[in-house]
Amino acid sequence: MAKTTKLAKDGAGLGIEQKLWAAADKMRGAIDAAEYKHVALGLLFLKYISDRFVRKRESLEDSLVVREDRDEYIADNVFWVPENARWSYLRDNATSPQIGKMIDEAMIAIEHENPKLRGVLPKDYARPSLDKTMLGGLINIFSDLDLYSDKEQDVLGRVYEYFLKMFASAEGKLGGEFYTPRSIVKLLVDMIEPYKGRVYDPACGSGGMFVQTQKFVEEHSGRIGNISIFGQERNPTTWRLCNMNLAIRGIEADLGGTHADTFHNDLHKDLKADFILANPPFNISDWGLERIRNDARWQYGVPPEGNANYGWIEHMVYHLAPRGIIGLVLANGSMSSTTNGEGEIRQRLIEAGLIDCMVALPSQLFYSVTIPVCLWFIRRGKTARQNETLFIDARKLGYMATRTNRDFTEEDIASIAKTYHNWRGTESYNAYKDIPGFCKSADIKEIEKNGYVLTPGRYVGTEDTMEDDATFNDKMTKLTTELKSQMATGAELDAEIKKQLAKIGWKI
Repeated sequence: MAKTTKLAKDGAGLGIEQKLWAAADKMRGAIDAAEYKHVALGLLFLKYISDRFVRKRESLEDSLVVREDRDEYIADNVFWVPENARWSYLRDNATSPQIGKMIDEAMIAIEHENPKLRGVLPKDYARPSLDKTMLGGLINIFSDLDLYSDKEQDVLGRVYEYFLKMFASAEGKLGGEFYTPRSIVKLLVDMIEPYKGRVYDPACGSGGMFVQTQKFVEEHSGRIGNISIFGQERNPTTWRLCNMNLAIRGIEADLGGTHADTFHNDLHKDLKADFILANPPFNISDWGLERIRNDARWQYGVPPEGNANYGWIEHMVYHLAPRGIIGLVLANGSMSSTTNGEGEIRQRLIEAGLIDCMVALPSQLFYSVTIPVCLWFIRRGKTARQNETLFIDARKLGYMATRTNRDFTEEDIASIAKTYHNWRGTESYNAYKDIPGFCKSADIKEIEKNGYVLTPGRYVGTEDTMEDDATFNDKMTKLTTELKSQMATGAELDAEIKKQLAKIGWKI
């Protein structure tokens, strides 16, 4: 399988994104990435809407009456920017000791003039802890960039996405909470194909799922107006970040009007979504189950108090339309855990015919998670493969993009998505074939024999690549490496190793 085409970067190679990041990062000084993120991204947003406003203003008839007619701007989805919020004003005052106060006033003025942005923009640039020389330096750096170009309309989109990626890398686990690597988002979107309907993300972070959905629709000549977007995010600063990320791309979304905890304040209680995409926080132990133990969402069993993974699954299934599909990221343990009733919930989901596909991913794909994770695809109203589940083992795919992070190539994503669509019959039903070591279609009886465990490695088998004269230690090392990440307990690992060794004629 060819793996030569690397996914287009969250930026353009050695282009303007990296140069802008390098210059801006020099200004960071003593501010940590988590704080600096909102400083830099807030200014980028301000620069963008100012550039777009000025460009629209210059295109209008040279008449003060026309240029001050706000309807002219609203009709073109352009935010109205008051004089004291325009970038030229801030640029001219970049060296002023009051620049932080001026930026806050600019943000307040923009929110006042544009109801869509109220409560969204950061307004704490005047705080004493924020170096005003650094602020002025950032303004000068961003001043050299035209963020709204007629030739390339998504300049800011590219810069914004690249900055999100770099902040996630700098922040590690914290940054990973608001950023899902683009290749994983693209894989999820390419597999569930959200052409038309309601798209929902109950843990939307900075909105990456929505941005990729828009790109998918555009790349497939669809109409953005055929998609309705709904999201929820509990972190207030990340919620604002998501609103800005969507606003710069003109994506209309209902994010509930405020930040809120999805479990305890469901802002979309009556929503039945056609497509649900999510990378929820893994393994949350203190998620307040006691307050919602009798909730209507727990249709397949009450999830355990010490882990929210199955709470997320059941929340999404509850919000799924009659013919809807879910694509979500979860920790590997969710595929095999039997503790605190998780095994029983998983069994009921399987017996209800909801589990469509499971994909095992390689390790090191995420900034916040070093352990391997998996993708769940859950579908209501299955008309084909009603009693089957597709298992894909993608742990051998990808390449090391950096010393610490792995990424998928375009071919990797296409291979996984095509396998799924062939199996579903979307492209060519007869084109699907089980491939040892990569994919296997299993019916409910086979899953039952495996204790309702959904780990792909249990089903796809392994490629017969060992030489006959391989040593026992070679085989043990290979088996342990392949199986260790899949098993929830040491006992399960021992049992599976014995099972696999028996297949190749070794006894222990």
